[in-house]
Amino acid sequence: MHQTLWPKSPPPTVRSAVAKTQRWPLSTPGEITWLRMHLRDHILPSTGQAQTHEDDLDRLLLAFEELASNGLRHGRAPVAIALHMTAEGWLIDVVDAATDRGPIPAVDRDPAHGGLGLHLVARLCAAHGWFIDTQGKHVWAYIVRRSP
Repeated sequence: MHQTLWPKSPPPTVRSAVAKTQRWPLSTPGEITWLRMHLRDHILPSTGQAQTHEDDLDRLLLAFEELASNGLRHGRAPVAIALHMTAEGWLIDVVDAATDRGPIPAVDRDPAHGGLGLHLVARLCAAHGWFIDTQGKHVWAYIVRRSP
């Protein structure tokens, strides 16, 4: 079930070259909150990408926060997150050292107990998956922007 929901595959090749990539190490949940605000207030405006549909921006920030928090909660240090920004959208890539296991979406869990982040990200994004390379385990999601 969860292999279908969160497939083992590298991210898609985006149509345009990456306009900008930002990477951040993660060690605490407070850093995720700060990064989310920093993205909205500073990073995206500096690339001209703040001029986008509000719900696209909300999808980006929610997926960013969910994947980052999952990396900290379920991954193994060191954990880092990268955001690749293109004209078409955003590729979020969380890397951690837990190469012995992939992301496992919650199954048959009461939503009051959490654990639905991967399901949510899968629904919000055009593509998602995970793979392992020499850097560690990558859990990624790709969000397509609508034209402003």
